[in-house]
Amino acid sequence: MATAEEKNDKTKLACIKLIMPVMDALDVLNGRWKLPIIVSLSFGTKRFNQISKEVNGITDKMLSKELKDLEINQLITRNVYDTFPPTVEYAITKHGESLHKVITELGLWGLSHRKKILR
Repeated sequence: MATAEEKNDKTKLACIKLIMPVMDALDVLNGRWKLPIIVSLSFGTKRFNQISKEVNGITDKMLSKELKDLEINQLITRNVYDTFPPTVEYAITKHGESLHKVITELGLWGLSHRKKILR
């Protein structure tokens, strides 16, 4: 039979095991803007200005930075077309689409939370 100390150690390890991947996810999706950008691109391929209009309040400098971060983490792609002036489009990747369920659940929680707080 396990001692209280052994049970405590197992609980601590289980906790650490869960915290690590959550921290990894938060590291990739950190900040105010990444999830709204991913949501915008989940509705289709867009150019920079289209994203900027849909993600209300973001500056061009911040949008540029966040798009680069999302591209580095393979959540979006950046396609440059040989036109004059060059056309640049952003699209969500399959890896980015894998966040759909998480974002949907987060949105549902946000609606519920808003109702609870505004009562």
